Amino acid sequence: MKKQIATAATAALLTFAALPALAQNVAVVNGKPIPKARLTSLEDQFEQQAKRMGRPAPPDIKKQLREELISREIFAQEAERQGIPATREFRDQAELMRQTVLINTLFTNYVKQHPVSDAEAKAEYERVTKQMAEQASGKEYKASHILLPVKEGGDDAAVKAKAEDLIAQLKKGAKFETLAKQNSKDPGSAERGGDLGWATPKTYVPEFAEALSKLEKGQTTETPVKTQFGYHIIRAEDIRDAKPPEPPAFDAVKPQLVQQLEQQKVSAFQKALRDKAKVEGKSE
Repeated sequence: MKKQIATAATAALLTFAALPALAQNVAVVNGKPIPKARLTSLEDQFEQQAKRMGRPAPPDIKKQLREELISREIFAQEAERQGIPATREFRDQAELMRQTVLINTLFTNYVKQHPVSDAEAKAEYERVTKQMAEQASGKEYKASHILLPVKEGGDDAAVKAKAEDLIAQLKKGAKFETLAKQNSKDPGSAERGGDLGWATPKTYVPEFAEALSKLEKGQTTETPVKTQFGYHIIRAEDIRDAKPPEPPAFDAVKPQLVQQLEQQKVSAFQKALRDKAKVEGKSE
């Protein structure tokens, strides 16, 4: 009787002793605990990444990460059972992974120690919006074109002659839209009678942009315009002053700006480290 009581007491003590261990771990897999600190670290990484992207972390992220840690522990235990850690391939990859963790931690700490200030983010916002306005300045053209491509090894002169013939037809009164639908090989505009919509000349390749910029409203190029795509017949349907697009609110794009500036700071830090490092040996 005394022995049964002692056995029951021992079992109870072991149960209570196990409770603190379980409380400190995510789970215990085949007797090996997975510390809660590991899950917390992963949660922090996901939350920081989501914050940088301006998005909330998934509501069930903790459950997903817990399952991921359990699966990794199961698979890692099987790899150890098979003796994989003793192989040369594993040791080489483990060293690369060790360096990767070190490097990632180095740059993460650098960003924490050199955070992007609101003033820096605001200055970048103003720089980008100013650049957008400058790019949109000038004239916008509602252009149409007929494209006759020159196939590799094809007869360039014959294609140019055909383009010249189409221009002659336009001068005699043929409709641009009709000739474009019948002859243009630009799949994006042929069905619309060659219509390219509104855009600034700088949107197009240089030769096309230069020819378009010289046209008045309603004018068509007198000669075919050669570009990397082939021969074009270009018409300026309409012209207007370009208006810059309405920039997004600063708060809406701040997370992306901060992330971009962080990357710039890390790149500068990397360059500084490379510049001062003493590297010996010839590159092959």
